[in-house]
Amino acid sequence: MISDPRDRLALALDVDDLVVALRLARRLRPWFGVAKVGLELFCAAGPETISALTVEGYRVFLDLKLHDIPTTVSRAARVIGGLGAAYTTVHTQGGEQMVRAAVRGMAEGASAAGAPAPSVLGVTVLTSETDANSEVLAARSALAAAAGCAGLVCAAADLAVTRQAAPGLLTVVPGIRPSGTASDDQARVATPGAAIAAGADILVIGRAVTAAEDPERVAAAVADEVASFVA
Repeated sequence: MISDPRDRLALALDVDDLVVALRLARRLRPWFGVAKVGLELFCAAGPETISALTVEGYRVFLDLKLHDIPTTVSRAARVIGGLGAAYTTVHTQGGEQMVRAAVRGMAEGASAAGAPAPSVLGVTVLTSETDANSEVLAARSALAAAAGCAGLVCAAADLAVTRQAAPGLLTVVPGIRPSGTASDDQARVATPGAAIAAGADILVIGRAVTAAEDPERVAAAVADEVASFVA
């Protein structure tokens, strides 16, 4: 159960500068409890992003979508496990052995660092893809559960399938766009309220807020919309 309403909203800091990311994070902290660090920011600033955002009070979602041979993934996961992120991702397309290697590596790395193990999230089908086959979704969701993942990343439209295939897993949903907002490169999007109503636990929101003329106003509206569905 997520007790702090802000922890249902993940701010996607898709920038290439840690200073810029921290400015956004500080401005939007009243509405967001999770900060998502993707490939762009992690490649630009490295592991420091996680500690810096943690100091700001965020739970960090490190979204690198590990996908390689199991040995490589396991070794990378050990490193990631000790960084202090609350959530991190592995792509289920890599198969059960690889996903198990990620889960195991995260736990080993966290243990060695004396830190809590991050919740490993299995990515199912990217929201940039125009279609998600229900059989593929179900198979990848079940694989994530069998491999020990704590949750799934999927589009809002996929939740009915993924929640049936892997009941009890945390569901993290990107592709969130407030009504009237451009979809950008996301093909399967949903409004915050629609995603929560469909069963999403955590919503990932980036450019719709960070690129807005008034980010605080948009963030507050999103938080209010989510609150109206979970009240």
